[in-house]
Amino acid sequence: MDIEDLARRVTAGERRALARAITLIESNRADHRALALQLADRLSGTGNQALRLGLSGTPGVGKSTFIESFGNMLTEQGLRVAVLAVDPSSARSGGSILGDKTRMETLSRNPNAFIRPSPSQSELGGVARRTREVVALCEAAGFDVVLIETVGVGQSETMVAQMSDIFLLLLAPAGGDELQGVKRGIMEIADMILVNKADGALKPVATRTCADYAGALHLLRKRPEDPEGFPKAMTVSAVEGEGLRTAWEEMQTLAAWRRETGHWQARRARQSRHWFEEEVRLGLLARLSGSPEMRARMEALGTRVAEGDLAPAAAAHEMLALLDAAP
Repeated sequence: MDIEDLARRVTAGERRALARAITLIESNRADHRALALQLADRLSGTGNQALRLGLSGTPGVGKSTFIESFGNMLTEQGLRVAVLAVDPSSARSGGSILGDKTRMETLSRNPNAFIRPSPSQSELGGVARRTREVVALCEAAGFDVVLIETVGVGQSETMVAQMSDIFLLLLAPAGGDELQGVKRGIMEIADMILVNKADGALKPVATRTCADYAGALHLLRKRPEDPEGFPKAMTVSAVEGEGLRTAWEEMQTLAAWRRETGHWQARRARQSRHWFEEEVRLGLLARLSGSPEMRARMEALGTRVAEGDLAPAAAAHEMLALLDAAP
């Protein structure tokens, strides 16, 4: 594979080259990882920065419909939009449906949009391990906005905040009250809460739900990276397109303020450091599982734990002691 040629085609905005580069990045083969690192290094100097939007929400809240309506609105303004939809993988077979692109029928045909479904595999947070590298590829390809859709909502899904500039939480009407403010894990990282399906008979309910969440946000401690009025809750209708432009204007306001005050670069610097440490941790785990001797010892300790002869914490301590003693 000619990495120089692939990098040149990616920076030229060729969609097929970008798709091929993402496939290379997502591969776990050792030879592909070596090429992927070369490609990432080659593209790191482009200087392009897209607005990275993380999006999470419970199943059925309308994430795909929202992304399609929102993405089409952005492309009408002349922006290029990339959508990275992370699909849950089966714990048994390891397979994924990868049907997000099918749901976004009109956006998938939009020449200024690029949609890439990816399996979550075993990753916590509903974010594929290589998603952050794929985001960098999309930036190098000249996209203005990168949307990262996660699997669901919960404590583990907060990982998406470590690779996005603005985190959006999509909620359904009648989904909460002010007690939701105690769910700090997900609420504290949300920059904007969007109550979807604010249309028809659900519109009054959506308005009340939005007010409940706005009240819940006031219970949280103010973050230094937020201007006055943020984080905030708003109502939107992905079906009718209502509230999407207003939400986009608020996102731009927040992004501009963070750039002017230095929070933008500081946030990205913290994220880079986080993913460096995460790569080291995952690399150590890979080396552990790659050693036949260590795998055998892990299996033996695991059997003792399963039979109740050894506590999990004691087994882990013994395993780590073996690693410390290894040359």
